[in-house]
Amino acid sequence: MSEDSALRSRSSKKGDINQNGHLQNKNEKKKWVDMSFLPRESPLTVLLSTSLHIRAIYHIFIAILIILMMDTFMYDFVEFGKIKLGVYPVIYGFGDIGRCGRLWLFELALALAFYPGLRVYGLGARVLRKHTAPAPPRRPPSPRVLSAAWSTLGAAALAALLGALLGVPSWDLGRRHLALASGCIVTLEMIRFAMKIYAVTVACVPRCHAAGGTPLPSFRHYLYFLFAPTLLYRDKYPRTEKTRWGVVALHLLEVVAIIFYNSFLWERFILPYWSDYGKEPQVQLGRVVQAMFACVLPSIISFLCGFYCVLHAWLNAFAEMLTFADRLFYEEWWTMSEYSKYYRAWNRVVYAWLRDHIYIPLVPRAGRSLATLSVFLISAVFHELVLALSFGFFYPVLLVMFGVFGLLCVPLTATCGRLFPGVFNLVMWLTLMVGNGLLWSLYPMEYFARKNCPASPGDSFFVPKSWSCPEIVMKSNWTFNNPFTF
Repeated sequence: MSEDSALRSRSSKKGDINQNGHLQNKNEKKKWVDMSFLPRESPLTVLLSTSLHIRAIYHIFIAILIILMMDTFMYDFVEFGKIKLGVYPVIYGFGDIGRCGRLWLFELALALAFYPGLRVYGLGARVLRKHTAPAPPRRPPSPRVLSAAWSTLGAAALAALLGALLGVPSWDLGRRHLALASGCIVTLEMIRFAMKIYAVTVACVPRCHAAGGTPLPSFRHYLYFLFAPTLLYRDKYPRTEKTRWGVVALHLLEVVAIIFYNSFLWERFILPYWSDYGKEPQVQLGRVVQAMFACVLPSIISFLCGFYCVLHAWLNAFAEMLTFADRLFYEEWWTMSEYSKYYRAWNRVVYAWLRDHIYIPLVPRAGRSLATLSVFLISAVFHELVLALSFGFFYPVLLVMFGVFGLLCVPLTATCGRLFPGVFNLVMWLTLMVGNGLLWSLYPMEYFARKNCPASPGDSFFVPKSWSCPEIVMKSNWTFNNPFTF
C-alpha cells in the first residue's frame, strides 16, 4: 500500500479525503490536508516504546558500547600505560573546529542573505506587474521586456548566491584540508543550505509574479525553515504543543554516545589494519583481503550507528526543540527486499527533495528512466563531493558503488524482491555488509597511503595513491593446494 493510500485509509475513520486532498467530515467544513507532512513519530520511537524485543536490541547495543569501553580501557592501560577511551580519534576528527565554525557562519550568512534578496525581487516583480499593459507601437521599452529582464536578473543573482555557497567552502577545503569530521560538517551544511534555498525559490518565486497570490513568508518562518528537519518548504507545518527538553537531552546524549561508539570501533577494529598501510614498500595480497573481511562487521555496525545518530537522534532532537510534529525521517528500510523501496525509505528527508525538485520536473520532459538515472547520478555526485572534500582526495568508490551498482540493483530486485521478500531481504543485507566493508577499507587505504607513502611528482588530488604505493604482491611461496587432500 502506498503512503497516500495508507493515509487515506487511516483518515477514513474521521472523514474522507477526496482526490483534491480535502478532508471531509460530517461535523466540520472542508480543509486542506498536506499529504507530505502529518503529526507522526519516527518508526524506531514507536518500536522502542511498544516492542520489548526492539528495546532489548537497543539495550544490546548499549551493552556492546560498554564492553568496547572496557576493552579499550584495559588494552590502553596494559599496552601503553594510559587511558584513551577513544578520545583521540574524536579530537583528531573534529580538529580545527574554529575554522569549521567560520566556514559554517559564512554559509549561514549567505543563506540568510537570500531572504532580503527574495523580498527585493518580489517588490520589483510587483511593481512591474502593476505597470504591465499592452505597449503601443514604437514605445520602448515594453513592460513585458522589463519583466523578463527582471526575472533573468533574479535567476543570475540566485545562481551567484548558490555558486558562492557551494564554491567558496569547496575552494577553501581544496586549498587546505580540514579534519574529517569538521570537513563533513562544512560540506553537508553547504549542501543542506543550498537545497533549502532552492526549495524556497521554487515555492515563492511564482508568488512574486501572481496577482493577489499567497504572500511571501516572514523572516521568522524562513529562519524556522532553515533549521527545521525537512528540505521541503511549506508555509505551515504540523507542530507539537510544547518542547520536551528531557527528550532533547536524551537524543543529544545518544548523539555524543554514538560518536564515541564509532570512535571505539575505528580505533580497535578498523585503524589497526590500515594505519601502517604504505609504510612498507610491499604488502601481501592475503593481508589486504583478510583486513577487508575483518572490517565488514565493524563497518556495518558503524553504518547502523551513523544512521541512528543522524536520521533518528539528531533530527528528532531538532524536531523536538522546534516543535516539528512530523518525525517520519525514515521508514522501516531494514525490512525491505527491493532496492527501489530501500532508497525511498532510508532517508525520506533527502528523498522527498529529490522527488519534488528533480524527479517530478524531469519526468514529463525526459521520461521516468532518464529522470531516475538523473536522480541517482546527482545524489552520487554530491555524496562523493562530501567525501572528497572531507578526506582531501578524490577516490570515487562510493560514486561507482551507488551510481552504478546501486542503480543496477533497482531493476534486478524489482520483481524478485516482491516474489521472494525473505530471500532478497537477506540479499540486501549481504550487499550492504559487503559494500560497507569495501568503503570502510578502501577509503582508509587511500588515506593512509597518502599519509605514509613518500611524496612523488605524480601525486594528485584526483589520482589514487594506493594504486601505486605500496605494491600489492602475492606470497612468495604461494601455491594452490587441493583442499580435499589430507
